Amino acid sequence: MDNTVLRNRFRDMFGHEGDLYFSPGRINLIGEHTDYNGGFVFPGAIDKGITAEICRNGSRKVRLLAIDIEEDNYVEFSLDDTDKPSRHWACYIFGVCKELEKRGVHPGGFNAAFSGDIPLGAGLSSSAALESVFAFALNAMFADGRVDKFELAKIGQATEHNYCGVKCGIMDQFASVFGRKGCLIRLDCRSLEYEYFPFNPTGYDLVLIDSCVKHSLGTEYNERRESCENAVAAMNRLFGGVETLRDADYSMLDAVKDEISGTDYLRARYVLDEKERVLTVCDALNKGDYELVGRKMYETHWGLSHDYTASCPELDFLVETARECGVTGSRMMGGGFGGCSINLVRRTLRDNFISRATREYSRKFGIIPKVYRVITGDGSRKL
Repeated sequence: MDNTVLRNRFRDMFGHEGDLYFSPGRINLIGEHTDYNGGFVFPGAIDKGITAEICRNGSRKVRLLAIDIEEDNYVEFSLDDTDKPSRHWACYIFGVCKELEKRGVHPGGFNAAFSGDIPLGAGLSSSAALESVFAFALNAMFADGRVDKFELAKIGQATEHNYCGVKCGIMDQFASVFGRKGCLIRLDCRSLEYEYFPFNPTGYDLVLIDSCVKHSLGTEYNERRESCENAVAAMNRLFGGVETLRDADYSMLDAVKDEISGTDYLRARYVLDEKERVLTVCDALNKGDYELVGRKMYETHWGLSHDYTASCPELDFLVETARECGVTGSRMMGGGFGGCSINLVRRTLRDNFISRATREYSRKFGIIPKVYRVITGDGSRKL
């Protein structure tokens, strides 16, 4: 992205220049809501993200300018404050500072401005990109980079938990920090072992269609996590040794079906299905079988829609339209309740699909969806 506006606004606001850092958003090909259940995910960083210009200011004050926000886009807080800022977007940066302090890094005051080309609320993890760019930059500026990349991802996750009210897994921050161009990452969210898989599907494109339904995870996300924890607790009482749904199988879940709610049962079953789908997709990618990858993407979507109840009518419509257009694979992506569908589509079908999906979605919902083509990109870095 062109950082001219960012640099000019930073100079106008603070009267000097700083260093530029970048962290990307992410896609997740498959493996949704499995990360906090100890399962596998299959994300990749993308070529869109958030850039921050940052410079020490020699005080204990943090001065922040959010260029893409029209109102209330400037916040100051002290590193000695215990209460988080009133502006939600500033809580991400406040949280990163506090989590660094817990790990023995003591940032000094700094001036910062940030901007991005990652669409907000589209399910591409703009919040993780924001956390990651500040964690990476402050680690470089105040700790000579001694905090390792795993810990930077955990700092972003802990920020969500402790300051932003979302009990997310590690996937989004991990992908933002560890991304590699031309690759997807199979991450074992229990052991944090990971493996890069080349992803350059010849003749296919990844197309994101933004429903323009803005998702706000918070309560909905936490309720689904609680459902999984309820199922785990019931199985642990009966069998022992069940820490997450990663440790469970279908027979164990069926054994406690009458002890949990029907909603909890369906949500837990979806997670068991999804952890198997991720491993199937790994094998399919090694064989270059993108048709199988696509079928599993559709299965994931309808599992999320019917069992996990994390979709919405707009996303269901986009996925069904993709199927009717012959798209190889399609599903909702991200925490749910809005955001984007991710579509693996043959290049020969791409333009017709985009045209039809845009036209029919607009006719049905009165909203013109946004369309993004994405490619994989590198993770957090200094520019």
